[in-house]
Amino acid sequence: MDQSGDFNVVKLGEMAFIHLYIRCLYTLLICTVFDCTLSANTEIKVNPPQDFEIVDPGYLGYLYLQWQPPLFLDNFKECTIEYELKYRSIDSEKWKTIITKNLHYKDGFDLNKVIEAKIHTLLPEQCTNGSEVRSSWSEATYWIPPQVHSLGNLETKIQDMDCIYYNWQYLLCSWKPGVGVHFDTNYNLFYWYEGLNYALQCSDYIKANGKNIGCRFPYLESSDYKDFYICVNGSSESKPIRSSYFIFQLQNIVKPLPPDYLSLTVKNSDKINLKWSMPGEPIPAKCLIYEVEFTEDDTTWVTTTFENEMYIIRQLNESQQVCFRLRSKVNIYCSDDGIWSEWSDEQCWKGDMWKKTLLYFIIPFAFVSLFILLIAFLLMYKQKALLKMLFDSKKEVFSQQEIHC
Repeated sequence: MDQSGDFNVVKLGEMAFIHLYIRCLYTLLICTVFDCTLSANTEIKVNPPQDFEIVDPGYLGYLYLQWQPPLFLDNFKECTIEYELKYRSIDSEKWKTIITKNLHYKDGFDLNKVIEAKIHTLLPEQCTNGSEVRSSWSEATYWIPPQVHSLGNLETKIQDMDCIYYNWQYLLCSWKPGVGVHFDTNYNLFYWYEGLNYALQCSDYIKANGKNIGCRFPYLESSDYKDFYICVNGSSESKPIRSSYFIFQLQNIVKPLPPDYLSLTVKNSDKINLKWSMPGEPIPAKCLIYEVEFTEDDTTWVTTTFENEMYIIRQLNESQQVCFRLRSKVNIYCSDDGIWSEWSDEQCWKGDMWKKTLLYFIIPFAFVSLFILLIAFLLMYKQKALLKMLFDSKKEVFSQQEIHC
């Protein structure tokens, strides 16, 4: 009885083992057919980048975001590892996203605000059997160091910073002092753009009452289409002054010269040809747009053109005068937005004014001239008659003297 029971137990064990073996074979067959994608993906993991940080090299807002490769990449030596980087100012709702294979990234930031960034590792599909794998995030933040950022209340910062790049040749920036600052407060400007080895201080300040209220910049070599970083800080013996940071793209603050040599040509009584010269170098002609304002009697129209010539049809046939003036700015093909130049001198076309001139000036002038000529002729005639009479009387006297002798 005991031997029979032992036999049954062994038999059952063998059957269970055979059943488990069959299940394993079946599972292996399924995995072979479907590549076990889901199972494999759940097992593949990758670590986030190491030592992620935001570094300030002293370029007034141009920061370095840098990191090191993640740990345990030996299993992915044949793969090209990528990184997804996201960053923003902390008060912004939108992240800027960059996909890169490098271990660093550089960009400009507004240092008046706190900056936050995060990054994770990406394993491409060819390394993970068809599905991209991402690590967890590594995060970093940056703000002006506390010993600097906490100095000075916000109202001590400069006000109304205004920079204009005149005719794409020379840059002027100006500002107003902060609110309620002490009379001994003075401000200093520093600037940097890519190509300079370090930030420079303004060498030609614009002053009022001995205080700096602006800066005239020297020739800025190779600065076009680059971010231009400015920091204006201040000093005062009475209280700390908060620093201000600005980023400009110089092509967006160009103010050209107004168009010159405006000429008008009347093709017929209704069609007027308007032509002008370009403001001149260094702004290319293709980078300019023009706004034309023309006034006919008491009505004014405004239109824009990319050319330096246009034809205008008179709107009012009875109008006696049409006047034009123009201004220019850098167009959307060369900047995000430019600054309009000053208006050119006004030029006017006077239609049938010569008729009124003839009626009210030339004809009366002709009558007056004729009257004066007539008076002059009469005077000359009388003078001639008087001279003849005197001559005859003298001749008669001489004749009598000869007879007496």
